[in-house]
Amino acid sequence: MAPVRVLIVDDSATIRHMLTMALARDTEIEVVGAAPGPAVARQMIKDLNPDVITLDIEMPNMSGLEFLEKIMRLHPMPVVMVSTLTERGAGITLDALAMGAVDFFPKPKENMAAALERVGTELGKKVKAAASAKVKARVLKNPASNQKIRTPFKPSKKIVAIGSSTGGVEALMEVLSHFPENCPPTVITQHMPGRFTGSFADRLDKLLKPKVAEASDGAPLKVGHIYLAPGTEFHLEVAGKANHFCRLRTGDTVSGHRPSVDVLFESVASNASANAVGVLLTGMGRDGASGLKALREAGARTIGQDENTSVVYGMPRVAFEIGAVEKQMPLEKIGDAILSLCSTEAGA
Repeated sequence: MAPVRVLIVDDSATIRHMLTMALARDTEIEVVGAAPGPAVARQMIKDLNPDVITLDIEMPNMSGLEFLEKIMRLHPMPVVMVSTLTERGAGITLDALAMGAVDFFPKPKENMAAALERVGTELGKKVKAAASAKVKARVLKNPASNQKIRTPFKPSKKIVAIGSSTGGVEALMEVLSHFPENCPPTVITQHMPGRFTGSFADRLDKLLKPKVAEASDGAPLKVGHIYLAPGTEFHLEVAGKANHFCRLRTGDTVSGHRPSVDVLFESVASNASANAVGVLLTGMGRDGASGLKALREAGARTIGQDENTSVVYGMPRVAFEIGAVEKQMPLEKIGDAILSLCSTEAGA
């Protein structure tokens, strides 16, 4: 296979050099150029036709977000944002992901020697996944404004567990935009650093009809509430056989992640069994596949996002192949399907 051809766009000469050296360690990646800003990058995109762009968010003259908007409108292609782990950086990064960026990578803070191996491995994985991602022209939108009018929802006792990774920000916004104010209690594990999960929860809370917050240890699962796993430090589980509540626990990574979708799904299978709906959305790797199978074997209803609408058809593909997915469907139909399975009128 030909190597993935990458163009690096960053106003810092130090960062450009670091990313170039780090990615060059991977024989499956070729850095074809490095641009100090959008003006130079535009011409390099035309001349070099890279497979993937890594794009700095904060640059003079034209921000990375402004440049991304032009890329996604005029020449859609896979973009991995390189951002700072700050509150402002998190908010802008979420804008970028909603606009169509495939993934993001925290800008390294350590010295170059210490960063090279980590950046080469972690960013390299994201770049290679981005190269095979399905990218379409997108614009920022308020998902709640597009919510369809539907028959008033009558919640049953079922709970919903959702897992997602690469491409998950936009996918979750689409699915949850269908949820009414009295949606079923919903727990979500999205692979994302902790500082970003707080910003993402706040954003969803402003955009959607249900109440959205980061999960806290011991929080009871309530109708009309959505709980997002805090990133990096804890696994999110559902505990309690009758009255379900959130449990945060430390521990090693599972399926390469903390929080892990597998951990969430397996806890729901143990404590809610047939009284649950499990959903696995777009993402790289296989986290969530075995947990979704445990849910299905426990009697829960299970849904997997289809290949055509997945930004990266990794996690849902593995789940489908091992028989964990009861129904596979396009992203835009998943929200309503969840509500149908959780409605008292559907015999749930």
